[in-house]
Amino acid sequence: MNLRTIALNNLRRRKSRMAFLVAGLLIGVATVVALLSLTQSLTMEAEHKLESFGANILITPKSDELSLSYGGITLGGLSLDAKEIREQDLTRIESIPNSRNIAAVAPKVLGAVRVGTSRVMLMGVDPRSEFRVKGWWSLDGRRMASDDELVAGSRAAGRLGLNTGSTLMVDGNPFTVAGLLRETGSQDDDLLITTLPAAQRLLHKEGTVSLVEVAALCGDCPVSDMVDQISAALPGGKVSAIQQVVKTRIHALEQFKAFSFGVAVVVLFIGAMVVFVTMMASVNERTREIGIFRALGFRRSHIVSLILMEAVTVSLLAGFLGFLSGMGVTRLLLPWLAQGHSHLVWSPALAGGSLLLAVLVGAAASFYPALRASRMDPSEALRAI
Repeated sequence: MNLRTIALNNLRRRKSRMAFLVAGLLIGVATVVALLSLTQSLTMEAEHKLESFGANILITPKSDELSLSYGGITLGGLSLDAKEIREQDLTRIESIPNSRNIAAVAPKVLGAVRVGTSRVMLMGVDPRSEFRVKGWWSLDGRRMASDDELVAGSRAAGRLGLNTGSTLMVDGNPFTVAGLLRETGSQDDDLLITTLPAAQRLLHKEGTVSLVEVAALCGDCPVSDMVDQISAALPGGKVSAIQQVVKTRIHALEQFKAFSFGVAVVVLFIGAMVVFVTMMASVNERTREIGIFRALGFRRSHIVSLILMEAVTVSLLAGFLGFLSGMGVTRLLLPWLAQGHSHLVWSPALAGGSLLLAVLVGAAASFYPALRASRMDPSEALRAI
């Protein structure tokens, strides 16, 4: 009979105590697993939703401005030597070091056009990237699919009397209204929106764009670094970031993570205390057994190994059951906490970490009781029988 057999037999004899030890560690490990998996799933969902808030990096043409004033009266700014952004230069954005963090690049060209007797602002876009950046846009109809189609903003459509399927002449060129943009409460409501090539042709701005929006809104995006990188790639453009939007949302995610770790540490500490108290009680109850082992020639290292072996066996079981319980709790809570893009992540690293965590906590909490048992004097132990 070896130490492993003695440890397993002891656990079988004391099933109620083993169940109590497993329960104490299981609750701690399950809480940690649930919080970590919930944090990971909610962070993924938050990052997915944050991308739908639109662009957070804006690229505009760089220009020199001269401020004029005379006699205490400011006449406003005069733009000198305004530079255009060349469309072909936008491919350089794909070569920046943090290009993997870019969700979409949406170039635009803007200008005034005549529709009948009215002057209207026309915006040319790449429909695929623009509608990805403007995730809140809602259409009656569909987006434009060719260069002779357009989407009308709600106020522009009302002013011009447009409906889905209407035909109108824009600077003498026929266009079909493919869709109507529902009210957004922004300047988009006053626009006629068509494809980038069609607008460039009408505005005589072939090969150039008026501004570019870059969507890079995610939890680990180094936005300030990306601004510097895009500025270096496009020296003719002025690159700015909407830092407040990014920092507010990332700060909220970091606070949630910090709270989760804090709760996990507290619950783990409680689980470790349960194991410590239970193992101390077990050592006190096993005075006779430990005295006999010591009288039979068991060394102190054997007693320590015996107690720790029991603790590790219980910890492995608690870690396995705690991982499954924690993932089960996450699966139950996730539909209530997340909406739409909720996804449960089964991580092998988290499974291995839960086993390792349970073993470390169980062994650490059992070390002092094991050491105390090994120091027990055999004659004193047998006299207490």
